[in-house]
Amino acid sequence: MSALETHSIIAIIDDEESVRRGTSSLLRSFGFKVRTFVSAEEFLACDCARAFACIVSDVHMEGMSGLDLHALLRSRNIDTPLIFITAFADEVIGRRLGGDVEVLQKPFQAEALLSWIRQTLS
Repeated sequence: MSALETHSIIAIIDDEESVRRGTSSLLRSFGFKVRTFVSAEEFLACDCARAFACIVSDVHMEGMSGLDLHALLRSRNIDTPLIFITAFADEVIGRRLGGDVEVLQKPFQAEALLSWIRQTLS
């Protein structure tokens, strides 16, 4: 594990507690530091978006969607790499999102998520 991995914080945004907990546990078991959020609004309220090395977010959530969050972050010139984990990958894949954006279909393989995060942090 690189020094960057052990000092970088990953944001996880998902309204499903089981997904937040599972993803958080997975990443922590590999030595990553993680902060979880129940919604895009909670994430934005912390006013700390620039503090994260990358963001793992659901697309469909109560209130602001992951896609709307992505657009808002880009409009604020926050280009933190983002990975969408969603059961509706087809809705996202065809969009031009720009920047470092990846899409993983739920349920996803742990290694696919870990690989993307490691590539992003290197």
